[in-house]
Amino acid sequence: MTDLEQKEQVQEVLDKLRPFLLRDGGDCELVDVEEGIVRLRLLGACGSCPSSTITLKAGIERALLEEVPGIVEVEQVF
Repeated sequence: MTDLEQKEQVQEVLDKLRPFLLRDGGDCELVDVEEGIVRLRLLGACGSCPSSTITLKAGIERALLEEVPGIVEVEQVF
């Protein structure tokens, strides 16, 4: 799988999760995917929420690990 294909798959998963983030006043932006590491920027309420790490790891990362081959971790970019 090429980097471009992987980024497209990551974006598709994020698009599925986006309504849940928007409902709570937040959003996320895909910054990069490199060597299986997804870098995301949390926006809106998600950027300043004390539970954002849980959202990132338990929600977004878990979905990406399950649905996109080759993804190993999700990191937050500030």
